[in-house]
Amino acid sequence: MSNPFVRIVEPLDPKQPLKKFFNLSKLEDVRYARLPFSIRVLLEAAIRNCDEFLVKKGDVENILNWKVVQHKNVEVPFKPARVILQDFTGVPAVVDFAAMRDAVKKLGGDPEKINPICPADLVIDHSIQVDFNRRSDSLQKNQDLEFERNKERFEFLKWGSQAFKNMRIIPPGSGIIHQVNLEYLARVVMDQDGYYYPDSVVGTDSHTTMIDGLGVLGWGVGGIEAEAVMLGQPISMVLPEVVGYKLLGNPQPLVTSTDIVLTITKHLRQVGVVGKFVEFFGPGVAQLSIADRATIANMCPEYGATAAYFPVDDISIGYLIQTGRDKEKVMCTKKYLEAVGMLRDFKNSSQDPDFTQVVELDLHTVVPCCSGPKRPQDKVAVSDMKNDFETCLGAKQGFKGFQIAPDRHNSIVKFNFEGCDFELAHGSVVIAAITSCTNTSNPSVMLGAGLLAKKAVEAGLTVKPYIKTSLSPGSGVVTYYLRESGVMSYLSQLGFEVVGYGCMTCIGNSGPLPESVVEAITQGDLVAVGVLSGNRNFEGRVHPNTRANYLASPPLVIAYAIAGTIRIDFEKEPLGVNASGKKIFLKDIWPTRNEIQAVERQFVIPGMFKEVYQKIETVNKSWNALDAPSDKLYTWNPKSTYIKSPPFFDGLTLALQTPKTIENAYVLLSFGDSVTTDHISPAGNIARNSPAARYLTSRGLTPREFNSYGSRRGNDAVMARGTFANIRLVNKFIDKQGPQTVHFPSGETLDVFDAAERYKQAGHPLIVLAGKEYGAGSSRDWAAKGPFLLGVKAVLAESYERIHRSNLVGMGVIPLQYLPGEDAGTLGLTGRERYTIIIPEKLKPQMNIQIKLDTGKTFQAIMRFDTDVELTYFHNGGILNYMIRKMAS
Repeated sequence: MSNPFVRIVEPLDPKQPLKKFFNLSKLEDVRYARLPFSIRVLLEAAIRNCDEFLVKKGDVENILNWKVVQHKNVEVPFKPARVILQDFTGVPAVVDFAAMRDAVKKLGGDPEKINPICPADLVIDHSIQVDFNRRSDSLQKNQDLEFERNKERFEFLKWGSQAFKNMRIIPPGSGIIHQVNLEYLARVVMDQDGYYYPDSVVGTDSHTTMIDGLGVLGWGVGGIEAEAVMLGQPISMVLPEVVGYKLLGNPQPLVTSTDIVLTITKHLRQVGVVGKFVEFFGPGVAQLSIADRATIANMCPEYGATAAYFPVDDISIGYLIQTGRDKEKVMCTKKYLEAVGMLRDFKNSSQDPDFTQVVELDLHTVVPCCSGPKRPQDKVAVSDMKNDFETCLGAKQGFKGFQIAPDRHNSIVKFNFEGCDFELAHGSVVIAAITSCTNTSNPSVMLGAGLLAKKAVEAGLTVKPYIKTSLSPGSGVVTYYLRESGVMSYLSQLGFEVVGYGCMTCIGNSGPLPESVVEAITQGDLVAVGVLSGNRNFEGRVHPNTRANYLASPPLVIAYAIAGTIRIDFEKEPLGVNASGKKIFLKDIWPTRNEIQAVERQFVIPGMFKEVYQKIETVNKSWNALDAPSDKLYTWNPKSTYIKSPPFFDGLTLALQTPKTIENAYVLLSFGDSVTTDHISPAGNIARNSPAARYLTSRGLTPREFNSYGSRRGNDAVMARGTFANIRLVNKFIDKQGPQTVHFPSGETLDVFDAAERYKQAGHPLIVLAGKEYGAGSSRDWAAKGPFLLGVKAVLAESYERIHRSNLVGMGVIPLQYLPGEDAGTLGLTGRERYTIIIPEKLKPQMNIQIKLDTGKTFQAIMRFDTDVELTYFHNGGILNYMIRKMAS
């Protein structure tokens, strides 16, 4: 059927009649001008894709009627303009695509129908680790090791880029996915198939929201959901509430964008924005650069929103020119946005749309701060850091406690490193990493760090040699302007050598600590500290030996590295004493905003962006030399320990199976609140005593060859064994932290995988019990695929992180939620019962279902299939099964 809104199509420029757009201003509907700008993007996509099948006229009306409909849990479809993937989540996506081709062929269909329809970019940035640091050749050595470890994965990805149409691979060594998206991939306005329309993106990384800072609506989805979008399916989403976040005033001179985002993160966590859009407005927005806005948008997952949108304004347009985009295209972008009423003037309050609610922040009230020691929302003012850490030492084990006995708070362990004697104590900094897309995309904080390093070196300050320092820029542009501005040599003198272009320490690829440091930490049972300019600091994520991890701006990372401890009051205590005996305080070396801006104006120029990005797809010689097969169907290597055909589609038929009641399920694990995807599906090193290690050893590998869990996401045998393998896992069945559980039929305590295997062999289904925010953290499809392979049929939790719930649905695992006011405690659940979950024949979204226990107790829970489309996926056994049946038939 033709589009019912074709009447509002017209050329943007009469001189180019073939370049058209849907002119939303010609809807002649007064509601349009009152819509939040983020909702206008959803509306345009619905109008442009309206076919009365996937997108209906009623969907358009619901979006237009957002002010009324927003509270009614109404489902709308959304077709993003693009998909973006990183390699940790991209490899399993390409594995699934390869396996889906095989499945379609087995069912008698054309395997080449399995092909991205929506443009997809895959940026390889998650594989490099900090194996070498503090050396001038650290970058080259780490990149060599990256290729040595990941050659097989990289060859597979290169095959994918050739076998699948509409998929572009950005090779390793190019930068971090979200910074490359911001500086290079983002269009702001698409010019495709004869139409102009707003750029929008979903990505298989939760920090895809960073692009919201440029005015491109984007957010993270599960790998499973992203695959469906790549195959031309719309995202089915509940039309969100939109919280207007009004920014006022100007930041104080010593405040960085990192301080602002950590303040906003804590504030919005308190407001409660899970499942909502946040849209920024007010005169304070005009005081923020695109890099500042991107920093704030980047940490959207940490404050729980779906998107954190900054509408496009003249500063956004200026950024496109600054980063070397084609000027003629930039002018078309501006002309289009003006025509459809999507260009914002933040100083003009008459443009302010309607919001669900409005909250405010005066930027002048923001103070320098960090967040930690275990969660990004736990903001601590720098002036309070010493006292806060010392309080955490003795506090009960939890997000703000380590439960160290009072008589051990001042314990000291002496150790020798490279022939010199040193001491470690609680609070000693052992990792200091300038890392992560959150901050390395921002010239103000990166140049601020460089200027602070220069002043520190000139003042005679140093960093202790055992502290693992590193600098992992988000793109080659950062290295370019640090070098051109003359500050790189000072960063190097303090140990902050460039170690690679990728996420690195922020995702747990921090590499090993010196053995003598690890021995000292272990001997004293010390709460050692990692300080990083990242966005995640969940326990066990950064490094197994850093129990406390603080998020901080790049200049503060250097400051704490120089101090060597988190237990310092910068206002009263010096960073150090130079060779002349002079005490040097942080205020003596902190650069002013004017100093930083002067350097930024001089050295961050369009030419460097053009030079870096014009050769981004060809500059990596190791990638160019890779030999990849050219077949359209992938030839699986049974000897491979990286790439394996997954069992998800084994036995799949064209006929649907009727969902059955889950009978007498055992509880595999019982959790409290805030169990993250890091707990469910670790991304760090593979412990030598783990089920995954035993499997790899049985395949002839040595521990040196294990690599990380993240690198092996293309092998389901490793990932199933790695599910719930985090050493910091807190399972209520076990009286200590660790990846174990009780196998109730035998009473034995086993590794989680081994217990699940025993249950599976006996034919027993499994469930998981959890508290609030189950599945918080990075968007990992393996956090759903892993439990599925362990035999988990359902999860019963108090609440879910948005992406993880969607991923569970995508794998056919039922997300159940306690009724309001109920939880395991109020219902008296121990987790030792057996659960029968009654699945009715006729299902509807968010219906209540009955759960019966073997004790005779019965209660109800909400079945969190939120839309009719999600129920369709469930009936098919998951979203990928649905797509295979669709393509095969």
